[in-house]
Amino acid sequence: MAVMQTVVVPLLPDLPRLTGASAGTVSWMVTATLLSGAVLTPVLGRAGDMYGKRRVLMAALGLMTAGSVLCALTSDIAVLIAARTLSGAAAAVVPLSISILRDELPPERRGSAVALMSSTVGIGAALGLPLAAVIVQYFDWHTMFRVTSALGAAGVTLVAWAVRESPVREPGRFDVPGTLGLAAGLVCLLLGVSQGGQWGWGSGRVVGLFAAAVAVLALWSWQQLRAERPLVDLRLAGQPRVGLSHVAALLAGFAFYANTLVTAQLVQAPEATGYGLGLSIVATGLCLLPSGIVMLLLSPVSARISAARGPRVTLALGAAVIAAGYAVRIADSRELWMIIAGATVVAIGTTLAYSALPTLILRAVPAEQTASANGVNVLLRTIGQAGSSAAVAAVLVHHTSPVGGAPVPTLHGYLLAFAMAGAVALVAAAAALCIPGDTGQDVTDGPDQARVRTPGARDGALEGA
Repeated sequence: MAVMQTVVVPLLPDLPRLTGASAGTVSWMVTATLLSGAVLTPVLGRAGDMYGKRRVLMAALGLMTAGSVLCALTSDIAVLIAARTLSGAAAAVVPLSISILRDELPPERRGSAVALMSSTVGIGAALGLPLAAVIVQYFDWHTMFRVTSALGAAGVTLVAWAVRESPVREPGRFDVPGTLGLAAGLVCLLLGVSQGGQWGWGSGRVVGLFAAAVAVLALWSWQQLRAERPLVDLRLAGQPRVGLSHVAALLAGFAFYANTLVTAQLVQAPEATGYGLGLSIVATGLCLLPSGIVMLLLSPVSARISAARGPRVTLALGAAVIAAGYAVRIADSRELWMIIAGATVVAIGTTLAYSALPTLILRAVPAEQTASANGVNVLLRTIGQAGSSAAVAAVLVHHTSPVGGAPVPTLHGYLLAFAMAGAVALVAAAAALCIPGDTGQDVTDGPDQARVRTPGARDGALEGA
C-alpha cells in the first residue's frame, strides 16, 4: 500500500507529455488518491468492525490492485485518475491490519507487531520512490503499475491464505447517512486544502469549499451524536485519551510529511541556485532509502519504549526527535551527507511517533471499535499531510528567485519550511504529554487475563486464558 502511494510522484513531471494533459489535470492523480483514501479509511474501518476485518482488508487490497491494473493498461488521463481513486481504498489497510493484530495476538506480542505495522508506511514510501525512479528512467512508465499490480495481487493472495477472520464484531446497521455526510465534508475540506495554492486561497471556489466543509461536518456531527450506531463514535473521540491522540496524529502527520516533500525538491534543485545538488530522480530516491532502513530497524525499539514508559512518552519523544531532525536541516542543507542525516533523524522520530499512535488507540477503545478508531486516527494523519503539502507549497511559492529564467525556491524558503514543520512537531510533543496516563493494558484486557487463540479454534476464535 505504501509503495503504491508513492510510486506516482517521480512520474508527475513527465505525465503531461505522456498523456497529453495539462499539469493541473495530471496533479489529480495524487489528489484523487488522497481524497478517496481520506473518505474510505474511516468508512472501511467501521465496515471491518461490523462485517469482518479480513473480508474488508481483502476488498481494500482488491480495489488497489484493480486501480493499478487499469493504470497499467491505459494512457488516458481520465481513466488514470479514476484508477488512482480506486487505489486510494488501500489507505484503510493499516488500521484494519492493526485491528486484526489486536484480535489475534497475545498482549506480549501485540506492541512490537503494531509498531512494525505502523512503520511499514514509512518503509514502503522510502522503498517506493527509488523503485519508481529506476522504472521511470529505464523502462516504459506502465511497467511501474504492472509492478504494483503484481504486489497487490500477491497481497490479496497472502491475506486469503494466511489471515483468519476475526471473531470480534460490533453488530448493528451500517450508518449510511453518516458515511455520505463524512464523505461530503472531507471532500470539500481536502479539495480546498489541496487545490488552494493553484486556485488561490481567497478565490470563491476555495472559500466556498471551506464554508461547505464547516456546514456539512457540523451537520454530520449533530447526526452522529444522535445515531444509534454512528460511523464515528464522537463521544469516545471526545475523551482526552482518544481525542488528544487524534490531535497528536494530525500534528505528527503535518511535521513528518514536510521532510519528504522538501528533501526531494532540495536535492534536485539546479546547482546554479547556490545550494542545489542537481541530482537525478534515481539519486533523489536513494537519498531517502536510509530513512526506510532506519524505520525498519527501529520499530522494535519503539515497542520496547512504549512497554517500559508508555506510548504517550514514545509519541512525545518521537515528535521531539522530528523537531531535532529539522534543526539539523536548518543548520546545514547544502552538504548531501547532512541532508541525508537530517532526513534520517526525522525518520527516526516518525518511527517512534507513528508506532506509538495506534498503541494509544488500542489502549483507549473497546476491541469492537479498534478498526474504526484507528481509521479516524489515520484520517487525521492524512489531513495533516495534506495541510503540510499546502503549507510547504505556500512558503516556497512566496520565496523564489529566478534561475535560468524560471522561478526557483530559495534556500531561505526551504529553511522556513523546516522551521514550520519543526515547530509543529514540538506542539505535537506537548499534545502527547497532555494525554492522560494509562494502566498499560488494552481496555478489554483484565489485569489477570490475556486473550490467546485457542488451539484448533475455527476462524481465529479467542478465549480467556
